[in-house]
Amino acid sequence: MTAETMEELVALCKRRGFIFQTNEIYGGLQGLFDYGPLGVELKNNLKQAWWSSMVYERDDVEGLDSSILTNPEVLKQSGHEDTFSDPLVDCRDCNSRWRADHLESNKCPSCGSKNLTDPRPFNLMFKTSVGPVDDGTSFAYLRPETAQQIFTNFKNIIDTTSRDLPFGIAQIGKAFRNEVTPRNFIFRVREFEQMELEFFVEKGSDEKWHDFWVKSRVEWWKAQGVSHKNLEILHVPKEELSHYSKSTVDIMYKFPHGLEELEGVANRTDFDLGSHSKNQKDLKITAKVKENKSSNSKLAVQNRETNEWAVPFVIEPSAGVDRGVLAVLNEAYKIEDLGEGKKRTVLSLKPHLSPIKAAVIPLKKNNEELVNLAYKIKNQLQGLRLGRILVENSGNIGKSYRRHDEIGTPVCITVDFQTLEDGTVTIRDRDSMEQERRALEDLTKFLKEKLIT
Repeated sequence: MTAETMEELVALCKRRGFIFQTNEIYGGLQGLFDYGPLGVELKNNLKQAWWSSMVYERDDVEGLDSSILTNPEVLKQSGHEDTFSDPLVDCRDCNSRWRADHLESNKCPSCGSKNLTDPRPFNLMFKTSVGPVDDGTSFAYLRPETAQQIFTNFKNIIDTTSRDLPFGIAQIGKAFRNEVTPRNFIFRVREFEQMELEFFVEKGSDEKWHDFWVKSRVEWWKAQGVSHKNLEILHVPKEELSHYSKSTVDIMYKFPHGLEELEGVANRTDFDLGSHSKNQKDLKITAKVKENKSSNSKLAVQNRETNEWAVPFVIEPSAGVDRGVLAVLNEAYKIEDLGEGKKRTVLSLKPHLSPIKAAVIPLKKNNEELVNLAYKIKNQLQGLRLGRILVENSGNIGKSYRRHDEIGTPVCITVDFQTLEDGTVTIRDRDSMEQERRALEDLTKFLKEKLIT
C-alpha cells in the first residue's frame, strides 16, 4: 500500500517533522524545503546506503566532494550555457508563467486561458558574483549538476590513485536549477541533492556497462524498499536524448502524482572528457565537442601496450536524493484498519533507513528509577553506532507506540516495573505489533540482528 495522494505525504512530513517549507514564517520560498529532525536522518540514511553500495562495497570506485561554485568556462564547454534551458510561456490574461512542455491542450493551468505567448528558452542556471565588485564581469554559476566537477577532477583522481579502466568516481552533493514551475512537493525543486556516479570505461565496452548499471540500480532501489511493481524502465527515444547521450535509460517510479523519473542511467560516450580536454585533435574523440582553448589538461588514458591515448566513455547513473526520499516514504506509507473503527498510520521503512532505530520508553514519566534506567539502556544501544536511539519519555505508552509507528521506528523497548525486578524489557515490533519480553543482556544482539539487514 502506498499513499493515495501527495497531500497525505505532505501532511505526515509536516506533522512529524520530516520536511518543512523553507522560511515558512515569512510565507516560504517556492521550490525550496528544509529537512526537519526526522527528515535529515532519513535523508542521511539513504545517502549512506548509496555511498556504501557505490564506494565501500566496490573496489573500482573512488569518492569526491567538489565545490558548488563553478567556473563559467566549465559549463560553456559542457554545453550547458547553450542548451540548459526550458521552454517558457506567459499567460497574457493572468500573468502566470509555465513550462510549455508541461501544459495540457495549450491551456494556462491557473485560469484556463489559451492566450499564451510563444515559447522562449529560459536558462536554468543560477549566477552569482565572485569577488569584491559586482560589475557583471566576474561571476560563477551554482552548479546545475554534480557531474562536471567529476570530469574536471578526472586527471587528479587518476594521478593520485593510479586507477585503470574501468573505474568510477562517486559524489553526493547539492545542485541548483532555476525551475520555471517547481512542483509536486520535493520532487522538482530549485535546490536539491544528487547521488551521481561517473563510471569510465573503454570504448566498445560501454554498452555492456550501461546494461550492467541499469540492472544494478533497479536492484538497489528494491533493496531500499521500493516495490518492483512501481518501477518501470523507459528507454529514452533518440529524438529526446540529451546532446551528450548515446543512449539513456530512465528508471521510472509511480509517485502519487504520476509516473516520473527516479534515476537516469546515461551512456555519455567520450563527450564529457573530450569537451574538457586539451589537445582534442590528437585524441580521436568520437563525440561532437566544442573546441577547447582553455583547458590545461589532457583527460585521457594511455594504453600501456600501444602507448596510444584514448578518451574513456562514461556511464552515468544519476539519482536525486530528494526524489529518493519521496519514493521510499511513499512505499512505506500505510494506513491499517485495526477494527472497531480504529486505524493506525505506519511507515514500514527498511530498518537501515528508519530515522529512529529504536525508542526506549519508560512506563511512567515521573518515575526517576525507570527514566534513569531508560537512559542507561539508550546510551548502551547508541554505542553500537547503528543510528539514532531515542528515549521517549511521554508517560503515555499507547500514544508513544502510535507515534513511532507513524515515523517508522522498527522497535520500541518499554522499561517497566518488572524491568526493575528481573532485568527484562518489553520489545514491540512496528510491523506486527507483537510484543515479547527479553533480558537486558540480550538487547545488543537483538538490535544488531534486527537492524543490520
